[in-house]
Amino acid sequence: MLKVENLQAFYGKSHVLHGISFTLQPGEIVALLGRNGSGRSTTAKAIMGLVDCTGDIVWKGQQLAGLRSFEVAHAGIGYVPENRDIFPTLSVHQNLLLGQKRSGKPSQWSFEDMYKMFPRLRERQHTEAGVLSGGEQQMLTLCRTLMGDPDLIIIDEPTEGLAPKIVEQVGEFLGTLKARGVSVLLIEQKLTIAMAISDRVLVMGHGRLVFEGSPDDLRADANTRQEWLEV
Repeated sequence: MLKVENLQAFYGKSHVLHGISFTLQPGEIVALLGRNGSGRSTTAKAIMGLVDCTGDIVWKGQQLAGLRSFEVAHAGIGYVPENRDIFPTLSVHQNLLLGQKRSGKPSQWSFEDMYKMFPRLRERQHTEAGVLSGGEQQMLTLCRTLMGDPDLIIIDEPTEGLAPKIVEQVGEFLGTLKARGVSVLLIEQKLTIAMAISDRVLVMGHGRLVFEGSPDDLRADANTRQEWLEV
């Protein structure tokens, strides 16, 4: 479904990604792990057309490299950025409404689906998004992206700074995506949730992939965990 080959990315003259290559299959959850500064978020931004890059990013046979972000989104890829990017003066319901595409194709996701996954959003649906708590804003960002009916969602640090109960709800959200056949590229610091929900794990270090395998493979590889993940 998604095939990334020899991805190089740059911020001005700074060379950040050095030949990243991986695949992601339909309905698969792949965790992209690594310390801060390893290149994980840059990988997501490169796929979404948000940073200068070279290499191949092929989605369902279509070359995405060189496309603008809205064109990547219309191709069926959703993106949940680390900074959430909600519309603060609009209500929760209005934010969700803006997530819908006008393609004429019926979406598999409804407002009721969103409110069922995160009941707190139902309670706050007429509240301006800017006054929501951090956890509520994260719920909203996840759901707004899902309202666009993507086949793949790239999610950057969805549990950062959240209370344990909200982290648990985010984990259930990811499980729902998997059950409904949505592919996920999950950038995550918390190994527990990443290892529990993922089919495969990629580990990055210094702009390169240093490990690829199953969660069990990573659990068995103490050297990789110690060198590239553990503090």
